[in-house]
Amino acid sequence: MVEPSTCPPKAGVELADVVGRFGSEYLAQYGQVIMPSQKRALSDIAACCTRELGGRLYRCDDCHDTFWRYHGCRNRACPKCHGSQTRKWLEERQAELLPCDYFHAVATVPSELHGVFHRHQKAMYGLLMRVAAEAVKELCANKRHLGALPGILSVLHTWNGRLGYHPHVHMLITGGGITPDGQHWQPARGEFLVPVAVLSRKIAAKFRDALKAKAPAVFAGISGSVWRRQWVSFVKHYGHGNDAVLNYLSRYVFRTAISNARILGMDQTHVTFRWKDRHAQTWRTQRVPGVQFLRRFLRHVLPRGFHKVRCYGLWHPSRRTESARAWVELMLETSAETTKPLKLADLLDALGQLAQRTDQACPDPQDDDADCPRCPHCGSVGTRLLGEYPHCGGP
Repeated sequence: MVEPSTCPPKAGVELADVVGRFGSEYLAQYGQVIMPSQKRALSDIAACCTRELGGRLYRCDDCHDTFWRYHGCRNRACPKCHGSQTRKWLEERQAELLPCDYFHAVATVPSELHGVFHRHQKAMYGLLMRVAAEAVKELCANKRHLGALPGILSVLHTWNGRLGYHPHVHMLITGGGITPDGQHWQPARGEFLVPVAVLSRKIAAKFRDALKAKAPAVFAGISGSVWRRQWVSFVKHYGHGNDAVLNYLSRYVFRTAISNARILGMDQTHVTFRWKDRHAQTWRTQRVPGVQFLRRFLRHVLPRGFHKVRCYGLWHPSRRTESARAWVELMLETSAETTKPLKLADLLDALGQLAQRTDQACPDPQDDDADCPRCPHCGSVGTRLLGEYPHCGGP
């Protein structure tokens, strides 16, 4: 019997270690009230990259040692299992990535609504994503601002740096769009897209009206002062082409509530992690009881079946013809001397480099790179697969 080695090598404390130490205690206290998706996340993360999920056995042709590469859990809350998902998503979006300017918008809700959002997660999250995108489209349709339909990639986040509950929507918006006749690309005017104050008011009004119509009982339980408050939104120019899309994908689309790199330590009772203080522009540390840490983390595990990434406007599936036309027009207008064409290979290479600089991704059984992993004993790339085993016992 070959003794399996650790796969992949761990640099420090991981979320899986926290789950392993405090998961049972957490379930004893809160197991009767947490969602099924949260229980599944605990189970998957604890088993990720262990013999429980099976794996592949390899032999090194140089040092002749054998080693295991265990499979990842593929749970979307796991901070290690996103490499192959990123590549697959990019391949599906290849024809929609336009070589144009991009804007980043964020839509938040007042803290008074947090309790309602947490009690009705699936309905509230979806409603916020929809009305935020509709507000952007309506303002962009105005000729004073853009006079065209942009592409919108919307991503839901529910956390702040300290793992507190803070539901908000990030939107990547094309700096331009297709005109109402469907024939021409209308670019944004420099670094301006839509007025932020107007956008905030429009999102609040549309959310209020939609909630009143969709869930009158829920609406009746909300104080009227919430709708008179200033909702916070912002819009800023984000960049152009490859760099803007790549930066957005790596920072927002595939991010989980906390990465392993932010977990600094763990003892018998507490977990220490770091968080970014955006106001002071510095990193801070916080030490919390292990069960409390898991409670904070699990609040950000989304309900089963909820899609946290959605496309609107020019990027909606029903608009593929207009999106393709915009791609062709932009490519014809783009000079090779001033702007690089958008290449999927460039994005994949850059995402691979980004993954090496942050958390090491779990080996994926559907990842072609997993066919020839580097030997953990001597570093050689001359390795070969001996077999794949779906259970923890090995060969």
